[in-house]
Amino acid sequence: MDTTLFIIGIIGNVISVLVFMSPIKTFWRIVQSGSTEEFDPSPYVFTLFNSLLWVYYGVTKPDGFLVATVNGFGAVMEALYVVLFIVYAADHATRFKTAKLAAALDIGAFGVIFVVTTFAISELELRVMVIGIICACLNVLMYGSPLAAMKTVITTKSVEYMPFFLSFFLFLNGGIWAVYAMLDRDIFLGIPNGIGFFLGTIQLIVYAIYMNSKASQRSKETTDDALMDSASLLDGHGQENASSQV
Repeated sequence: MDTTLFIIGIIGNVISVLVFMSPIKTFWRIVQSGSTEEFDPSPYVFTLFNSLLWVYYGVTKPDGFLVATVNGFGAVMEALYVVLFIVYAADHATRFKTAKLAAALDIGAFGVIFVVTTFAISELELRVMVIGIICACLNVLMYGSPLAAMKTVITTKSVEYMPFFLSFFLFLNGGIWAVYAMLDRDIFLGIPNGIGFFLGTIQLIVYAIYMNSKASQRSKETTDDALMDSASLLDGHGQENASSQV
């Protein structure tokens, strides 16, 4: 592998890791509040599906280990997010929707693709091409999935349910992997990541427009107050426990 390509791939891996870790703040809020509130599970279920397929692509394609390793990490993180979403679902309908979507895509659809391409396509080059086409199409959906939150942002004039870091790192991720794909002449990586870079730009523009709106400020104040109340409550419990021990 070319040294320049390898270095860009490493940078891409670092940024991708940040993409996969960016929802941690959102899920910390979910765990603290005990509810998924109005957050949408679709981006996490789709990203898990996407990561599993890119792992398969990276393992199948010669010299695809950089793609396989980072998406292996991503698959673990996204699986954790999906589990947390099911555990802390705001209601039974959300829990059922998340579980059904995860079972259909991350288990059912991935299993079918894996079995068919592994046993029905014996030629390696053709198998890589088929997996690559599927990955490219789904990668576009992954990059576009946070756009579903844009409707809520525009309607409520609040960015509360459109995590900034997820959009920002998707923007960076699309850009660096598009450069990697051009150097590696990998059309399956290039097209979706180029589109992802464009969609990420749109999301950041929408975020910039509504981030200072009154609705966003009120949401931030409400969240901060809730966190302070939780901290005070925990403090109180701690003092009571300490007193009882004395």
